[in-house]
Amino acid sequence: MAVWVNGVQTDQISALDRGLAYGDGLFATMRVSGFGTILMLEHHLLRLSQGAARIGIKWSPSDMLQAQLQHLATLHPGQCLKLVLTRGCGGRGYQPPQEAKASEIISFSPVPAHYPRWQQQGVALASSEVRLGRQPLLAGIKHLNRLEQVLIRSQALPEWAQDWLVRDSDGLIIETSMANLFFVTSEEVLTPAITRAGVAGVTREQVIKALLALGYRVRCCDLDDSVLAQSSHVFLCNSLLGPVNVLRIDQYSYPPFEHTDSMRHMMDMSL
Repeated sequence: MAVWVNGVQTDQISALDRGLAYGDGLFATMRVSGFGTILMLEHHLLRLSQGAARIGIKWSPSDMLQAQLQHLATLHPGQCLKLVLTRGCGGRGYQPPQEAKASEIISFSPVPAHYPRWQQQGVALASSEVRLGRQPLLAGIKHLNRLEQVLIRSQALPEWAQDWLVRDSDGLIIETSMANLFFVTSEEVLTPAITRAGVAGVTREQVIKALLALGYRVRCCDLDDSVLAQSSHVFLCNSLLGPVNVLRIDQYSYPPFEHTDSMRHMMDMSL
């Protein structure tokens, strides 16, 4: 894995960094195309900026950072780019320091080898027993506090499933362990509201726009388990996979949605 910290190629960071001590930061995961361009870079940087503002980190993507990202992407075509932003060093306790210089960590790694198969064949989801806590102040942003996801992924999946369906503490469907969800019904396409838990993915936003352009009505709302029986199709998406069909959730089965392939091609996300 190739890593850069604050513009320098190194895998070393201060032991006093608040990202390590408290998970005080954010991150974005992006796809680099086979031609060395970063997919949806502007949208990822905007979400990081918005997330930084919400948790009080003084940061915006500098021209130098953007130039470095674009240069490094040309050297790592077809790979996964991760950009981690922490508040930086300072303060012994939880209270953030008045002045802190944010840390920027860039890394590249291969896209998981099974992702092309998932795109072609679809996936199945099993319900996780781990529930997401509700915290409206953090809902939507991709912060560094991922212990819930660590606990979810520490469970052994049934051999027929590829990922977990995740609910919040009130039993509402939120996402998978690493992707957003869409449920196609006879009248509209539903996606869980990300107002109290979960991550509002960059690709989720692009999928919503694509569905609207195709003439579908899309609604973000609270979803309980009744949607599993009401849906004719289900698919998931994230910034590495794009839209991918969900063919099974627990005892429910679903045929492929007719537009997942075309939306993925439109977003240049086919592997």
